[in-house]
Amino acid sequence: MEFVDLKSQYAALRDNVNARIQAVLDHGQYIMGPEVGELEKRLAAYTGSAHCITVASGTEALLIALMALGVRLGDEVITTPFTFVATAEMIALIGARPVYVDIEEDTANIDASRVEAAITPRTRAIMPVSLYGQPAEMDEINMIASRHRLPVIEDAAQSFGATYKGCKSCNLSSIGCTSFFPSKPLGCYGDGGAIFTNDGALAQAMRELRVHGQAGRYHHTRIGVGGRMDTIQCAVLLAKLERFEWELERRAEIGNRYNRLLADHVRLLKVKPDRTSVYAQYTVRVAEREQVQERLRARGIPTAVHYPRSLHQQPAYAALWDGSPFPVSERLAREVISLPMHAELSEETQHIIASSLTDSLRIAA
Repeated sequence: MEFVDLKSQYAALRDNVNARIQAVLDHGQYIMGPEVGELEKRLAAYTGSAHCITVASGTEALLIALMALGVRLGDEVITTPFTFVATAEMIALIGARPVYVDIEEDTANIDASRVEAAITPRTRAIMPVSLYGQPAEMDEINMIASRHRLPVIEDAAQSFGATYKGCKSCNLSSIGCTSFFPSKPLGCYGDGGAIFTNDGALAQAMRELRVHGQAGRYHHTRIGVGGRMDTIQCAVLLAKLERFEWELERRAEIGNRYNRLLADHVRLLKVKPDRTSVYAQYTVRVAEREQVQERLRARGIPTAVHYPRSLHQQPAYAALWDGSPFPVSERLAREVISLPMHAELSEETQHIIASSLTDSLRIAA
């Protein structure tokens, strides 16, 4: 059983993917070829954003966004401690300090009601994460940011395609950043990412930053990075976009079925009624997680933990943490477990997974 079934997805898209890749091999423009601009136009139109800048990865997207905003040594960026390390990693790498705000118990997203209390004179941005595929409480976060004249960077690495009050993730704030890592709902065949904004000046800065700060060939107006997305990866995404909406419908159907099968047996994470989730992971909460995982493994069912330790508990970030407790993040880090989730997952397989999980929970109890 596959945790994410990329082989079956490729089989369904083989002709289109192969044709797109062959076109790149034929024209030979492997860096900044025509597929890059084509994809940026398609993605901007999809999200409703004025500008899309493709970049080398979701991590690079966060770095370039922070650089474009002028975040630097000694600044603070408010974010969540319950996310993949790249969120805090890019803040720290640029010389700023991640300031954590605990999460909501029912969604695992940053608790917007706690954000304003974390703002200090050194705060330069707020970076909520749309975890597991569902956007955070963006309206409230944006209102707080507006009062304090702060930009908001949505870390939408897991939520491309999701909606919040009818608007697409990545077009919910000053800047949206996403990832096209292969296992994402829209993933390429290597690393890739994109940045979205409606601010023309920010878009121009980020376009220059991704090519070593160049405003023109060998004319460097700012210090940048080598952050371009390869043409072949853009070609793969153009092929995958052809059935992306179908895949999102399938993910919603599969997520809802999991909810029905498991509601009486585990603690579910909720999708709020004013938004959608693309279920980048299908994650629930269980006690005795290691025992449950081992029993599922014995039945041939793969699982994963996103994430087993909050960022403030990571050794590399200890010096940047002020010692404040984040009890909800710490509790979820002990309990979350992700089950197989992909558009090819059959109803029969889901029933096997659900019954095996409930059996494992009874044994563990």
